[in-house]
Formats: sequence, structure tokens, C-alpha cells
Amino acid sequence: MNNQAIEHSTAPEREVATDIFRRGLIASPVLLALAIIFWGLSGLACAGIALGIILTNFLAGAWIIDWAVKISPQLLMSAVLGGFVLRMAIITGVVLPIRNQEWFEILPFGLILIFSHLGLLIWETRYVSATLKYPGLKPRVKRQMRKKSLD
Repeated sequence: MNNQAIEHSTAPEREVATDIFRRGLIASPVLLALAIIFWGLSGLACAGIALGIILTNFLAGAWIIDWAVKISPQLLMSAVLGGFVLRMAIITGVVLPIRNQEWFEILPFGLILIFSHLGLLIWETRYVSATLKYPGLKPRVKRQMRKKSLD
């Protein structure tokens, strides 16, 4: 077993978070284009900030779990709860100074923040295995192998 396979088998949360991040990058141009069309440059800036918050939040959550699980189950529970509170405080710290700025548009910011979080999680459910054999993402089956199995 190579190092990469071992790394993925021991960190399914990182594998899933990285996949969500990748899908977020795929969806970002469409979301940013919609924001600039409907709200102009202010909407683009707010949508960009919201996307940055979302993608960073997913990666930070996975990093906290990956770090704590190596130490103990008790720390894992505390780290997940504490990490959530800390991440929400950081998000609040990012939003509070800019919320009253003239250029800040709440509608694109809020729409992107809420619906992209949910949309990325729903999109990811198609790719998560959630079995003991493959605790992270479902293994990719090549198209040729699928054709052979159907024949």
C-alpha cells in the first residue's frame, strides 16, 4: 500500500472536505458571474467573501477533526464543538467590520453563504461512501470496467 493510499484511508474527513472545496471552485465562476450581473462589483466582492468563508470553513473543520482524532476520542468531541464555536467567531469577526460599509451588499452575501453551504453538502452526498470499507469518498470505477460488468 503506498503512502497516498494510507493517507486517504486514515483521513476521510480531509478527503471529503478537499472534494467539497474542489466542487466549490467548480461552482464559483457561475456564482460570481450571477453576483456581478445582478449586484455589480459590490455583489462580486460580497459573493467572493462568502465563497472564501464557505470553502475555508469546510477545510478548517476537516483539519480540526483530523488533528484531534489522532490524539483521543474525548479531545475529538471537544475539538469539534470548540472548533465550530471558533469558526463561527472568526466568521463573525470577518463580517462585523464590513457589514456597514457602503459597498457591502447583504443579499448576495447571505444567499451565497447559506445556499452554497447547503448546495455543496447536498452535491457531495452523491460521492460520499459512508461504509467501513470506504469511509471517505466512493471509489471511482472506470467506465470500461462498468461496461464489462453490465455485459
